[in-house]
Amino acid sequence: MNRGCEIVVLDNLSAGRLENLEQWIGNNRFTFLKMDMLNLDTTKTALEDCDIVFHLAANPDVRIGVSDTKIDFEQNISNTYRLLEAMRNSKSCRNIVFTSSSTIYGDANIVPTPECYGPLKPISLYGASKLASEAMISGYSHLFGIRGVICRLANIVGPGSTHGVIYDLIDKLRRNSKVLQILGDGSQNKSYLYVDDCTEAILTSAEGAQDQVEIFNVGSNDTIDVLAIAEIVVGEMNLKGAEIRLTRKIADGRGWKGDVKRMLLDISKINKLGWRPKWNSRQAVRRTVKGMLDQ
Repeated sequence: MNRGCEIVVLDNLSAGRLENLEQWIGNNRFTFLKMDMLNLDTTKTALEDCDIVFHLAANPDVRIGVSDTKIDFEQNISNTYRLLEAMRNSKSCRNIVFTSSSTIYGDANIVPTPECYGPLKPISLYGASKLASEAMISGYSHLFGIRGVICRLANIVGPGSTHGVIYDLIDKLRRNSKVLQILGDGSQNKSYLYVDDCTEAILTSAEGAQDQVEIFNVGSNDTIDVLAIAEIVVGEMNLKGAEIRLTRKIADGRGWKGDVKRMLLDISKINKLGWRPKWNSRQAVRRTVKGMLDQ
């Protein structure tokens, strides 16, 4: 919106909040459609006169796929297929920017992990569904003249989060301020990126991509472990007497089955386009905690 574009947002609000868009409601360059992509005809209608699609729709929680094995197929793979079909039949919309995930790399043995890393062996159904969606975008792009940009995201955090480690830790402490239980052994070490940095990275990749299908890693230059995140949350909530307990239910210290224990992306490719994160992982986590507590 700040760049003068006309925006159409399609969202069923299953994980989002309409109040996050309040500043744009009523603007004649902004249209919000409360719907999902289950219906191909409605998706086609939403694409009318659009030049580019930013495809962020997905199951937002990696862990759910363990208990509901169809959710990642239905919400990630099937929705991507329907969107690509709508684009195939569209005269105007020939560009897609897809938010993929670092989970497609699985337990990578090269860290920081570059875009060319392989073979790709996701360890979660979420990661598998993101990789499958990438493959479909590549196929549709080469067959039907669509231009695809794929952003493999690290852990994106911000005050509007409705799931994830920071949200969970705050929620647990609000229910029990004396004991904070952490999934795993607390050593899970990953890259966290603040949402504002992520938005700029996605726009930078969309504008700077040159190939028919271009892939960019998007993340910070460093990592933070879960125990350190817990300590930040406890400190910001002024609950320094809270006892931190580690569950260690899985032998190798993961938080859940399918949890990647160590993740850091090589972001040198998108750096060459001029993008760099303003906040490191620790700063992103702290800003997110403060923002959530202020709500």
